[in-house]
Amino acid sequence: MAPPRMSAVRLFDRLQRRWNDPRQQRLVGTLLVASFALALVAIEARRQGWLPAALAASLPANHFHAVSLAFTLLLLFEVIGVVFSLAHSVSESVGKQFEIFSLILLRQTFKELTTFTEPVEWSEVRDSIGRMASDSLGALAVFAALWLFYRLQRHRPITDDADEREHFVATKKRIALLLLACFAAIAVHDAHRVLTGGSGYNFFVAFYTLLIFSDILLVLISLRYSSTYPVVFRNSGFAAATLFLRLALTAPAYLNAAIGLAAALFICGLTAVYNLYARVTDPAPER
Repeated sequence: MAPPRMSAVRLFDRLQRRWNDPRQQRLVGTLLVASFALALVAIEARRQGWLPAALAASLPANHFHAVSLAFTLLLLFEVIGVVFSLAHSVSESVGKQFEIFSLILLRQTFKELTTFTEPVEWSEVRDSIGRMASDSLGALAVFAALWLFYRLQRHRPITDDADEREHFVATKKRIALLLLACFAAIAVHDAHRVLTGGSGYNFFVAFYTLLIFSDILLVLISLRYSSTYPVVFRNSGFAAATLFLRLALTAPAYLNAAIGLAAALFICGLTAVYNLYARVTDPAPER
């Protein structure tokens, strides 16, 4: 007898268990450290002239490229966490999206240094210090707004019917699995373009674009289980916040941090008002 086919839900659960395994997290940490150290060694070898000319020409000469690489890999792993969180809570997934955005702003701070010579001179930095400060302070402000956002959370089931809740969670897992496959395809395609001498594109812009469509899809699916105005407005508002994050990623300096912070404050206000609606429509103690 042929073994039973694995359902999408079971496959998602298995992948999530493996990802959350402490050994897997330690492996990720080890990979990040090794990548950072290897990048530093390779850049220094290039600066000292120890590498063949063809190989040296493909490597940067600024050590801060190693920091940018480490942050990029960290963000890629954090993106996987966003996908897995989608199956548990829409609000948790939105919070993860803002976490990644704040880390992207911090990465931009270090990325500015990759355009300078070493050792870094103030004459080179002074024209960029404003952008670096804007990205750093913007990341800090989003970090603070997220603290408030998480404090405001009052997780309520979308429906009181247990079977419907289970079906809704299963549907979210299928969407998350599809999103995970798209994420892998984008990453592989981008890496192939870079390794074959082409120019890579902004991976995180592409991923946040996918998130917009997945958020809208979840809004529409949630209507099958609850069509109450507060729930529809909250979920639609979360999708709008993702849209603003997508715009912030391609906005110029200063404006990117401002848009991101405005979006973070928006989801805080949205959650606060949603909680007030819930108290009026459901006076029973929160579960």
